[in-house]
Amino acid sequence: MPFAFDFDDGAVVEWSKTPDGVESRRVTDYAPAMYLAGPEEALESLESPVAARGDVAAVSWDRKFTGLDADERALVLRIEAKDPRGVPALAGGVRESLLADLPPGRVRAYDVDLAPGFRYCLDTGASPAPAEPLETVRFDLPEKALADGDLSALSVDGSEAATERDALDVAAARLDERDPDVLVVSDAGVLSLLAERAVDFGADVPLGRRPGLERLAGENTVESYGRVLHSPARYAVPGRAVVDVGSSFLWAESRLDGLLYLVERSWRPLSEAAWASIGTVLTSMQTREARARDVLVPWNKRRPESFKSVETLHAADRGGFTFDPEVGLHENVVEVDFASLYPRIICEYNVSPDTVLCDCHAGRSDVPELGYNVCDERGFLADVLEPLLEDRRDLKDEARAAEAAGDEERAAAARHRAGAIKWVLVSCFGYQGYRNAKFGRIECHEAINAVARDLLLRAKETAEEAGWRVVHGIVDSLWVTRDAADADPPEEIAARVSEAADVPLEVEDAYEWVCFVPKRGSNRGALTRYFGKVADRDEYKVRGIEARQRSTPAFVEEVQRELIEAVGRHRAPEPVCDRLARHRARLRRGDVSAEELARTARVSRPAGEYRRDTLVAAAVRRAERRGLSRAPGQDVRYVVTDADGDGIDRVRLDFEAPSDYDAAFYDDALLRAAESVLSPFGWDRGRIRRYLRPGRDATLAAFE
Repeated sequence: MPFAFDFDDGAVVEWSKTPDGVESRRVTDYAPAMYLAGPEEALESLESPVAARGDVAAVSWDRKFTGLDADERALVLRIEAKDPRGVPALAGGVRESLLADLPPGRVRAYDVDLAPGFRYCLDTGASPAPAEPLETVRFDLPEKALADGDLSALSVDGSEAATERDALDVAAARLDERDPDVLVVSDAGVLSLLAERAVDFGADVPLGRRPGLERLAGENTVESYGRVLHSPARYAVPGRAVVDVGSSFLWAESRLDGLLYLVERSWRPLSEAAWASIGTVLTSMQTREARARDVLVPWNKRRPESFKSVETLHAADRGGFTFDPEVGLHENVVEVDFASLYPRIICEYNVSPDTVLCDCHAGRSDVPELGYNVCDERGFLADVLEPLLEDRRDLKDEARAAEAAGDEERAAAARHRAGAIKWVLVSCFGYQGYRNAKFGRIECHEAINAVARDLLLRAKETAEEAGWRVVHGIVDSLWVTRDAADADPPEEIAARVSEAADVPLEVEDAYEWVCFVPKRGSNRGALTRYFGKVADRDEYKVRGIEARQRSTPAFVEEVQRELIEAVGRHRAPEPVCDRLARHRARLRRGDVSAEELARTARVSRPAGEYRRDTLVAAAVRRAERRGLSRAPGQDVRYVVTDADGDGIDRVRLDFEAPSDYDAAFYDDALLRAAESVLSPFGWDRGRIRRYLRPGRDATLAAFE
């Protein structure tokens, strides 16, 4: 089975791993196709003009389903492109030159924006999952060195060199020795720099199994769910897959084992899966299932929301159910949650774009609150997600068995694969409400939420009837504490709820104690801010507060975690404040390294477009001054040296190895972190400051 695909002069080259090495096969007769659907007379008028285009190999007629809930196949125009990667450009040309004169929506295009390797696998039935283990070589280069074009800092599988020429020699030797199938790089730009320096020095560095380095796409900035994200340039080398770890969320979460699992399930080749988002991988899985059903994939989704009464709209326009947490410290708390709640609702309740509000069961009320009917025929989404749920269950069992047998390598591989599945399952629900999701439908999103709210309320009622009190609940989880001496065991409650709901409710954790944190400036509990000590384990669970925020400096995180442990030992705010005092003194004395105080921020706009002189703006401008431009969506790391100063001298970038810092600024950050820990006791920053005023008497906790 091929694991890498090259597109070369109108042909596709497959690269397959065998027990004896690597084989290649050149395919010259592959022509990808797009489709046009609409009234027959409109398609007939387009047939000749489309066929006359120079980038079209052939035009023919076919019959396909144009929607998941279509009752019969429609007559469509099949248009084959000459270039194996030419469908998107062909579709753009057809739209601009031929469809622009037609009424909007009269003719619609399908199977247009599929990644070329993924499309080839679907069209030819060639699974991109490798049949043999893949060899890898890793190239790491510090970001500043890459920006400066300095290859001397290159690390090849951990081996470093003193000069650029030495780095090239080390890279060439490792490539020759390992003949890798996958190049794992800290940034894809490292490949371009290696190729440039090889030419400069007249060195032979075989990045690919054949000569050539192709830039597939330039860097780009995108916005997703209100967040600005950066997409770096992408490169391809012949005969090898490329994984850019700096831009691959999937690599960060699941490593090569998890990526290869998603390759097997989605049929996106490794290089394309590595740079894809979770939503893109999920769409690929859905596209593969749609192909199996002979359903075309729309280029632009045009499925309007169904008409709803005001009452239904009000009931539908809600999210998951939440209970205000009881602010404060609670002893002996049990957390129960529904395992993979949303995907299991999709599977168990058959919620899918082709089943919700079907015509064949109109008038039936299957979804609580909303009254939507759901078809009895098995839905499209269930076929996509159920294998993932089954695999995740089996992989978690495998990981536990491997750990018990002392096989950590096998356990890690199973955990990575299960982790990859987790992220796809997490995104499947939100994607139903995403406006650009190929197979999304807002009514599915609403139905899933309605069922989830009903299940959580029923779980709450069952727990209360069994002698427990709910102290917090959100979407798929409840935190309960014993309210009666003869309360039923939580495992029995979970079993009863699971049987009634057809969705497993599990005991997630038992806590010796847990603190629910209030919103800042309010007495009401924050839904996602809490911390607590897990029972019978030397482990603390922390959510929402500074220790879990990516911008928090390592020093502040470490102190906050220490303060949380002090809460567990003393159950009182005063000893916690005394521990804080020791760290504030360290900070003022200059005993904290600047490296521990580096903050991480995501850049939201180009350096020249910041309107306010914030610390982030200063860091971005300083990076640009130092030759390290930061695009929107990228991160910048900096140490605050003078928060009240002006311009770029307020900060130093992490690679500048700053020797000093603004102690007052970081003291405020410590107090903010301490407030998160002590606010469940009713202490705010003002009270903390008053307690720590000079001349106070410290408790013994200060000297632990």
